Amino acid sequence: MSRKAGPESPMGWKAVLAILTATAALSSTGYTMIVPFLPLYLMEELAVPREDVGLWSGAIFSVSFAISAAMAPLWGRFSDTRGRKVMILRSSLLLALTYLLGGLVTTPLQLFMVRVLQGIASGVWPASLALMSACAPRDKVGISMGVMQSANITGAILGPAIGGLLAGLISMRAAFFAASASLTIITLLVLFLIREPPRAPRVPAPSGAPRHPLLSNRPLLTLMLCSSLAAMVVTLLQPIIPLYVIELAPPGGNASLLSGMVFSLGALAGALAAPFWGRFGQRLGFHRTLTASLAVAGAIILGQSLPMGLWIFAALQFACGLGFAGIFPSANAMLIAMTPAATRGSALGVLFSFQQVGNAIGPLVAGALASLLPLNAPFACSGLLLLAAALVMQLRRAALAEAMQAGIEASREGQRQIMRKVAATASGKEEGKE
Repeated sequence: MSRKAGPESPMGWKAVLAILTATAALSSTGYTMIVPFLPLYLMEELAVPREDVGLWSGAIFSVSFAISAAMAPLWGRFSDTRGRKVMILRSSLLLALTYLLGGLVTTPLQLFMVRVLQGIASGVWPASLALMSACAPRDKVGISMGVMQSANITGAILGPAIGGLLAGLISMRAAFFAASASLTIITLLVLFLIREPPRAPRVPAPSGAPRHPLLSNRPLLTLMLCSSLAAMVVTLLQPIIPLYVIELAPPGGNASLLSGMVFSLGALAGALAAPFWGRFGQRLGFHRTLTASLAVAGAIILGQSLPMGLWIFAALQFACGLGFAGIFPSANAMLIAMTPAATRGSALGVLFSFQQVGNAIGPLVAGALASLLPLNAPFACSGLLLLAAALVMQLRRAALAEAMQAGIEASREGQRQIMRKVAATASGKEEGKE
C-alpha cells in the first residue's frame, strides 16, 4: 500500500495535519475557557440570583448541544457539496463572533441566545476530520485521528486553567474575548495555509434507495450508537467525579484542589495515549482497538465503583484515560473507512450529531442516578454500558469488517475518478497549447 497522498493532496499531508492539530487545540481551548465558568459568569457578571443559577446554567449549557446535534448532519452534507475548508471557515468565523458577543452580553437571556447561535455555528471538529481524511494517505488515517484527538484533549486541559487565570487577573469577560481570538486564529490558519484536495464526484442515489442511507446502514448505525454511548458516559461522570472525590478525600483536605487534580488525570492520560491508539489501530485494525478501548475503559470505570481510597481512585482515573483515549479516534477511523470520500462529510456530521446527543443526555442521567442511588452507582452503570458496547462491537465484527471493505473499495473508485478527471484536464490544456 502506498504511503503517498497522491493527487488527493495539493500540499503535504503532514503540513495539513500540523495545521489541523493546531486548530483542534485552539478550538477546544477556546470552548473550555468558558463553559466550566458559566455559572460564575451568570452570578458575577450578569447578576443572576444564586437560587436561579442552576436553572439558567442548565438551559444555557444544554441548548448548544441540542442545536448542534440537529445542525451537524446539514453542515456535514454541505461539506461534501461545498467543501470541507469552507465549512471550517464558516464555523470558526461564526464561533469567533459568538464568543465576542458572549463577552458583551448584559442579561442571561442574551447569553442564552448567544449559545443558540453557537449551536448553529458549530462544526469545526467534524469538518476538520473530514478534511484530514481527504488529505492523509490511507495508512496514516488512524495516526492522524489519534494526533488530532490528543490535541483536542490537550486543549480541554489547558482551557479551564487559562480561563480561570484570565478571570482572576482581569474578568470573566476576558475569557470570552480570548476564545474569540483563538477561533479567529483558526480562521486565518485554514484560510491562508490549507489547500483543499479535489473532492470525489457524488454518485446519484439509485431509484428506490433509502431516504437516509447513512442511518439505514446497520454497521454504520452500530458504530454511531456506540460512539454516542461513549460520549454519554463522559458527560455522565463529569459532574459525579468531583462529588465522589470529596466523599473519598480525608477530612480537612482541600477538596476542590483534589477534585481538580483527579479530574484532570483522565484528560492528561488521554492526551498522552491517543496517538498511540491511532498507531495501534493502523497496525492491528481499528475494530480491535475500538473493542479493546471500550472493554478496558468499561472494566476500569466499573472498578472505580468498588470501595477504595482516594489515591487508588486517582490511579484508576489515569488508567481509565489511557483506555478511553482509543475510543473516538478508532470510531472516526472506522467511519472514514466505511464511507466513500464523496459522502464522508455527511457521515462525520451524523456521527458528531450522535455524540452531541450523548453529551446532552449524560448530565440528565447523572442527575437522576445521583439523586436516587449512592455516588458509586454512576460508575457501575457506566462501566457496564461500555462493556456491553464492547460486546456488541465484537458480535458485529464480521458485518463491520464487510462495511469497511466496501467503503474502502468505493473510496478507491472515487480516487480513480479524480485521477481520470485530473488527467483529462491536463490533456485538454496540452491540446489548447498546441
